[in-house]
Amino acid sequence: MYAVYLTLTLLTAAATGAGAYVDFTRHPMVVAIAERLQVPVSWMYPLGACLGTASLGLLAGLALRPLGVAAAAGLILYFAGAVITHLRVRDYQLGSALLFLALSAATLASALTAPR
Repeated sequence: MYAVYLTLTLLTAAATGAGAYVDFTRHPMVVAIAERLQVPVSWMYPLGACLGTASLGLLAGLALRPLGVAAAAGLILYFAGAVITHLRVRDYQLGSALLFLALSAATLASALTAPR
């Protein structure tokens, strides 16, 4: 069970770290999505900071499990907000947001159930 926790944590940390990177660099793909969702491009830095902090929190959680649990729970809230933002503007291209939400939920579940 620990191997599942470790794998999910590393995968989620890498994915959210990559998300932070594209937010910080204002990748054209992310800017296009933000415009489609009517999210100000100026929010890219704070959103990237949230993702980057969560990524580091997941990695820190490998040493101190409560940090990883808090980071995974925060990511669930973050990506639930992303899904709501898509639905708010009637944009049903939810694949990425739902994938990240499911990955975050799986990481949280494994963090809570894996042996210490």
